[in-house]
Amino acid sequence: MSSAEDDARAVLITGCSSGIGAHAARALRDRGYRVFATARAAEDVSRLKREGFEALQLDLNDSASIRSAAHEVLHRTGGKLYGLFNNGAYGQPGAVEDLSRAALRAQLETNVLGWLELTNLVIPAMRRAGEGRIIQNSSVLGFAPLRLRGAYVTSKFALEGMSDTLRQELHGSGIRVVLIQPGPIRSEFRANALKAFRHHIHRAHSPWARTYEAAEARMADAEADAPFTLGPEAVTRCVIHALEARRPKLRYRVTFPTHLFAFLKAILPARWMDAFLRLVSRGENR
Repeated sequence: MSSAEDDARAVLITGCSSGIGAHAARALRDRGYRVFATARAAEDVSRLKREGFEALQLDLNDSASIRSAAHEVLHRTGGKLYGLFNNGAYGQPGAVEDLSRAALRAQLETNVLGWLELTNLVIPAMRRAGEGRIIQNSSVLGFAPLRLRGAYVTSKFALEGMSDTLRQELHGSGIRVVLIQPGPIRSEFRANALKAFRHHIHRAHSPWARTYEAAEARMADAEADAPFTLGPEAVTRCVIHALEARRPKLRYRVTFPTHLFAFLKAILPARWMDAFLRLVSRGENR
């Protein structure tokens, strides 16, 4: 290990196979951070290594994989980890009435419980150092639910509550807990959602069958961006600020829909907000 690596602040990022995680990993490396880029699939880990990253396999559904990656990072850094960017996640589409217990459990295993386990493994090192940044990639759907996204919404609402509680518990430790709330971001998210939809949702006898046809076509169209979609660099800018600001924001809102939904939720009665969100959902599924 070089002295430069010894001096660089270490950051662990999950979900670096593509999209937000891959962009953040490259940008932080360019800024001089020592980046540990992780991915679930072995082929993605190999590719990241070819790009020059310290890449590790980390499957958020596998406790042994989580422990192995965390322990390896702490070993390589001498027990010092400045930043954790929890980013690896997927979206399970489907109406709540069509979700099985297994489908919701799988969503929570990846998007909440895997993050919890990894975070708890690195907090002791951050406590010893008296500093650290835990950055949670949430979503506009962490506070504004849209229909046919109930599993993902559940996971992000849970993440927001867990992160807010953790922030209070870590007050005075030097560890900052930050939430990023992106709206539509260009990534592989839609392709992964389509796989989850086809695996868990049996649409033939669902009252939502016709709506699912339009939703599936939209997910299958890799070239069609939702309105106001931004590139992953919009999230990376927030990650950088969260790592480097003396007092980072508690929440970073990314994309116009996130700002709009947050504003409307603050001023509208709940019934009016429900009506607005139903209107948005209908527009997306035509």
